[in-house]
Amino acid sequence: MEQRHRPECRYAETCGGCQLQNLTYPEQLAFKQRKMEALLGKFGPVAPIIGMKNPWHYRNKVQTAFGFSPERGILSGIYQASSHRLVPVSHCLIEDETAGEIIRTIRELMPEFKITAYDERTGTGFLRHVLVKRGFATGEVMVVLVAAETIFRLQKPFLKKLLELRPEITTVVLNINDKFGPVVLGDQEKVIYGKGYIEDTLCGLTFRISAKSFYQINPVQAENLYAAAMRYAALTGKERVLDAYCGIGTIGMIASRQAGEVLGVELNRDAVRDAIANAKRNGIQNCWFTQGDAGDFLYGMAKEHESLDVVFLDPPRDGSDRKFLSSLLAVRPKRIVYISCGPESLARDLQTLTEGGYTVEKAQPVDMFPHTVHVETVVLLSRKR
Repeated sequence: MEQRHRPECRYAETCGGCQLQNLTYPEQLAFKQRKMEALLGKFGPVAPIIGMKNPWHYRNKVQTAFGFSPERGILSGIYQASSHRLVPVSHCLIEDETAGEIIRTIRELMPEFKITAYDERTGTGFLRHVLVKRGFATGEVMVVLVAAETIFRLQKPFLKKLLELRPEITTVVLNINDKFGPVVLGDQEKVIYGKGYIEDTLCGLTFRISAKSFYQINPVQAENLYAAAMRYAALTGKERVLDAYCGIGTIGMIASRQAGEVLGVELNRDAVRDAIANAKRNGIQNCWFTQGDAGDFLYGMAKEHESLDVVFLDPPRDGSDRKFLSSLLAVRPKRIVYISCGPESLARDLQTLTEGGYTVEKAQPVDMFPHTVHVETVVLLSRKR
C-alpha cells in the first residue's frame, strides 16, 4: 500500500507539476512499475524500472513565466497544471539550483533597469519568460530572455550587472515572442552575449545545445536510457540505422560508434543545425542529418525500396502518426528500438506494430521525471520471421 506523506515541496498543492509527491520515492517507482506493466504487459516482459539515487534538482532546463500583480509586483513562477494561473515559485525541488538562482537574480534586477513583466490580459510589458539551460558535465549556462518586443532599452547595463552577479552564465539569447498564446519561444532571436549555445557531455560525446533544440532534461537518467537503447539495438558495426525524430543527434551519434551508417531526420531546423555541428565536433563521419518530417522521410525510403537494419524512434509524447508507422512497416527493419515519453501513446503504437508483423521482445522503464506521473520507456521490437 502507498505510504502517503507530507510533500517536501511547499508548492506541491498549488503548482500541480509533481503529482506524486504525496508518495515516498520507492512508492513512486512501484506505482510507475504497475502502470507500465498494466499498459505494456500484454505485449511482452517489462523490466524493473530504473530509479535515481538522488531524485532532486535533476532538471537541466528551467522555464519560468513572468507576470505582474498590483499587490505583489513582479512575479515569476510556473503555470498551475491545466490552467493559466501563475503560481509564484522561488525554489523548485526538481529544477537545477543554479538556474533557480539566476532567475531570482533577474527578477530582483528588473525594477532597477525598468524591465516590466508581460501582462497577458492587456498584452503589455516586456519580459514574458526566462529559459535557463545548464550543461551538467560542463557547467556552461545559457539564459534565454523571452520578450514581447524587440527594443531592449537598458540591455547593456542590465547584462553588465547580471554577469557581475552571475558569472557562471556563458551565453545570453534574446528571443522575441509577440504572439498571443501558450507557445513560449518565438521565431526571432539574437545572441546578446557569448556564443549563443552551450555544450554538454553525454555518453562520452559532446553536444551543442541551442535555445530551441531538444536535449534530455535529466542527463543522469538519459545515460541509463540510451545505454538500454544501445543494448537493445545489438549493433555489430555493419548496420544501416535510422534515427527518427533525431533532435540534436544524441541517439544517432551514440549508435554511430557501433553502426555502419546512421541517417538522422528531424523537423526542427535549429536542432538539425546542432546535430550537424555535433557530428563534426566529435569527428563522426558515418552519420548525416536532414531536416524534414520523419513520416515523409520514411515514406520516401519505402517508395524507393530502401532497406534499414535498425530504426530508433523517439517521438513526442503523442507518439508517432499513422503515416510514419505504416511507412516503418513497409521498410521492415530487423529491429525497432522505440523510446517513449508517453506510455499511453506507446501502447497504442505497439498495437499497430505488433499487428504489422513485429514482436515486443522487452521493455525497460526509466524514471526520467521523479515526482511526476511521466515515465520514459525503451522497447525492443523484432521482425517476425
